[in-house]
Amino acid sequence: MLDQIRTVTLIAAIVFNFGAIATAIPASRATRLAFLAVVGLWTGFAFATAQSGALLGTIAGRVPPIGIVVAVPLVAAALAAALSPAFRRIALALPTDLLIGLNAYRVLGVFMLLLGVEGRIAGPFPYSAGLGDMIAGVLAFPAVVAMTRGSNRLVPLAWNAFGTLDLVLALALGVMTAPGPLQVFTTGVPGPFAMLTLPWSLIPTVLVPFYLILHGIIFAQLRQRNAVGSAAAFAGR
Repeated sequence: MLDQIRTVTLIAAIVFNFGAIATAIPASRATRLAFLAVVGLWTGFAFATAQSGALLGTIAGRVPPIGIVVAVPLVAAALAAALSPAFRRIALALPTDLLIGLNAYRVLGVFMLLLGVEGRIAGPFPYSAGLGDMIAGVLAFPAVVAMTRGSNRLVPLAWNAFGTLDLVLALALGVMTAPGPLQVFTTGVPGPFAMLTLPWSLIPTVLVPFYLILHGIIFAQLRQRNAVGSAAAFAGR
């Protein structure tokens, strides 16, 4: 019963996050629908890949498939940002407070802690990833308040850096825990590494890339705000 509740909660988080971004996109309805189509197809692909058991194997005996699944949306977003002025314009126009606020869902990192306590994931991964996400989620609201008041730009910047490092560390520890040539920590229980099976695989294959992309956009927006503020200050002299 508890796993069913966790599954519903994770799916609800995915739907809410994507829906919130689609609603906030400052573009035509067609663009919003295109965004939902892309992220919907990607989520379906990630779900089907995990359900087929493909994440449990390796490519050419060495490369963990989950690494490729996680990297694809990150590379796609980076290429879009580098090659498409329209993508950059839309991304920079998204409300920064919304992008930060959506990270409040990361309090669901408590699920990771429970997996560690239940013995379904060994090593430091569930505790580092779980606690880091929970801290990032709890501090998202104070970061939004500090940013909207404009009293201290360092607060949202520091929060964004922490949130990004938390996800990068989680991915690194996940690789060292998942079966494969880079495995350092074993699960200590029969069966596959829990994060390679549903519903948990939706965290690294869907939510983690989503939040990393948000962090990248937030960094760009904060940099733009700082540049605009510096230019205004210089002009006022």
